[in-house]
Amino acid sequence: MLTLTLLVTLAGAGLTGLNLRQLQKPLPALPAPLAAVVETSTWERAVRYARDRARLSLVSTFAGRSLSVLLLFGGPAAALDRWISAELPSFIGSGVVFFLAVGATLFVASIPLSLYFHFVLEARYGFNRMSVGLWFSDLLKGALLSGLLLAAASALGLGLVQLSPTFFWLIAWAAFALLSVLMSIAWPHVIEPLFVKVVPLADPELEPQIRELAERARVQVSRVFQVDASRRSSHSNAYFSGLGPEKRVVLFDTLLSRMEKPEILGVLAHELGHYRRHHVLKRFVVSELVALGVFYLAYLGLTHSNSAAWVGAQQGSFAFRALVIGFSLSLVQFVATPLFSYWSRKHEREADAFARELTQDPSALANGLAKLSRDNLSNLNPHPLYAAFYGSHPPARERIAALCT
Repeated sequence: MLTLTLLVTLAGAGLTGLNLRQLQKPLPALPAPLAAVVETSTWERAVRYARDRARLSLVSTFAGRSLSVLLLFGGPAAALDRWISAELPSFIGSGVVFFLAVGATLFVASIPLSLYFHFVLEARYGFNRMSVGLWFSDLLKGALLSGLLLAAASALGLGLVQLSPTFFWLIAWAAFALLSVLMSIAWPHVIEPLFVKVVPLADPELEPQIRELAERARVQVSRVFQVDASRRSSHSNAYFSGLGPEKRVVLFDTLLSRMEKPEILGVLAHELGHYRRHHVLKRFVVSELVALGVFYLAYLGLTHSNSAAWVGAQQGSFAFRALVIGFSLSLVQFVATPLFSYWSRKHEREADAFARELTQDPSALANGLAKLSRDNLSNLNPHPLYAAFYGSHPPARERIAALCT
């Protein structure tokens, strides 16, 4: 498995290297909406931003993989597992403590890169607006929330192993599928307000236009909100949330301050397209089917092999072996990345086409995408292989050109 880890890491680094080399090439001709807002100085800043992010991504990947290899292959995780198992004979209790200890280690190790990202890289390009106090508050709330979810999920999973040693993988899959639905329902009401201030849309003219657009798309909108994203970052975005027939529209205040109303409606029409083309449902179904396969493979690894030996350990608890299998499957996931990226780009093109048809004004979305690209310093000329492998969205240059034809 150590060889597989090295190959996956080098392959990812190679793709990032190709993208870095692509940044040295001149910017190709841009469609009119982009050319109108992206000046030479903006493109040069976008190149520097993309280069800095790519380099940080390389450092983050190598650091994360190195830490994982050190913990698993170097022996600390196995030693921790033996100590916890000796101190806590409870199958569930020792497993939960082990997962929390490993999670806490990875979390603490990620803090320096998070600080660098927000207060050096993002600040360098004018994106970061967080104070250290706000960053620490978000960090603490995120850590507590993640810890609670990890403890609950691991306790549930280990309890199901005891309840049904043969079919725990199937019951666990169903339980976690239900949990993901419940989390989607709870997110806008319980979790999101912990991090951002969600208030009704302040613009009295825009909300009726949004509702009229949603009615034409046959999507029932329950509420329209804006969030104080500008407290943390100058990046812009908008999204829908909610399950069932009712949806919430959420707009970043940064988006509201930079776009004209037709452009905002064009961006929202794209999001409506995802619902009307059933992309959310399709992704949920496929992700759960993939998860079912993952749970079954994990079951085979846990019951039909000594996965502890994959990292050179003589033996290990159920939790330790589950951690080894989880790490192995994360490496295999790399192979499937371009397939899911392709599928995601297909959905984005379908949503663009829906927005064009719904608004009967392709320039609305095209101009909105152009401003998003400018304001977020998007890479307008990624390497084709890198974009094909990792790109969840087609490059903005291609999307806008398609809208303008």
